[in-house]
Amino acid sequence: MEINEKAYQKLYEELEQYENKGIYISMDGSPASPMQIVAAHMVKEEGSYMRDYILNTDGYIESLAFVNVTNY
Repeated sequence: MEINEKAYQKLYEELEQYENKGIYISMDGSPASPMQIVAAHMVKEEGSYMRDYILNTDGYIESLAFVNVTNY
């Protein structure tokens, strides 16, 4: 397995754990599955996605947003 494939597999497993805990995941403002996030990372040639963790009042992750960051 190539290095990129391992990184994508690790990302998928991480996001799947968040999803299994009931944490809402979105990408560019729309709900997204772990597979959609990984697929977007795989086809992205320029720029990247920034993670934005939203915490609840107790300090626990409530949602996870991926925002497209374009390099200019």
